[in-house]
Amino acid sequence: MILVTGGTGLVGSHLLYFLSLTEDKIRATHRFNSDLNAVKNVFKYYTKDYKKLFNKIEWFEADIVDVSLLEKAFNDVNYVYHCAAIVSFDKRDYHKMRNVNIEGTANMVNLALFNKVTKFCFVSSIATMEKSINNKVIDEPNEWNSETNNYGYAITKYGAEMEVWRGTQEGLNAVIVNPGVILGSGFWQSGPGELFTKFYNEFKFYTEGSTGFVAVKDVAKAMIALMNSKVINERFILVSENATFKTVFFKIADAFNKKRPTICVGKILSGIAWRLEWLKNLLTGKSPLITKHSASASLSKYQYSSAKIKNSIGFEFETLNHTINDVCTDFLKDR
Repeated sequence: MILVTGGTGLVGSHLLYFLSLTEDKIRATHRFNSDLNAVKNVFKYYTKDYKKLFNKIEWFEADIVDVSLLEKAFNDVNYVYHCAAIVSFDKRDYHKMRNVNIEGTANMVNLALFNKVTKFCFVSSIATMEKSINNKVIDEPNEWNSETNNYGYAITKYGAEMEVWRGTQEGLNAVIVNPGVILGSGFWQSGPGELFTKFYNEFKFYTEGSTGFVAVKDVAKAMIALMNSKVINERFILVSENATFKTVFFKIADAFNKKRPTICVGKILSGIAWRLEWLKNLLTGKSPLITKHSASASLSKYQYSSAKIKNSIGFEFETLNHTINDVCTDFLKDR
């Protein structure tokens, strides 16, 4: 039996599709009031026979911070894919992220140890990678630096990684993946999916910052490949290509045959934007669309290497052009 947490999110839903193609029994946790139809919609992007595959999943209502419910989800489980997490750059969500991302992962690790699962896969992020290295290519040996990665999301994902490594010291066989910015179909109103909505509506702004991008399909396939391999107790950066936000935004606009963004946002404009969002948040209580960290990150230039997973298991990524064209095609199907 395979257990997947976060099955109603971007990574989890695409992962469930690829797992549904196997003969394995699959159980996925979901929280009360979560949208299972969102997962069904993701399956539709891949096949007309989506109902048959979707119905292979045993849905189990549980929250990773509720041990009493979560422990029942581990019955007869051999393999665990832990995708559940809170992603936020709003300071007000810090304690919530600590609870879910760190304590929730600790619960998952403890139950995996108690139930003697065969292998455990955790979805982390490139946010936990050290970045203050003079523009050198970032790879797995770069150690965490709390001074340069001192924002809530990175701190809590790093804390979650530490729980997984603690588990490996107690006998757990585990792998960790650190994806870059994940591009994938579905969830058009949140996360990276919102980029496609914005540029379909001819969003005007771009930045010259750069980072690593990866297709959600490749994240799912890499996770499954690692779980089926003999590799244990290692982490892997998952990045298809490094590119500027300008390049990615232009490619999305071009795929939609829409006008490219024309206004380059620099330090001054981004500084004004996050301060205005902070003021709006103060007056209305609404979560800011832009934070000080996200504004800074959009201007930073980072390069990541996926050589380790390529060399370890021969994994190959699809091109960024292919990813963007596929996602834009799916977006238009939903219009």
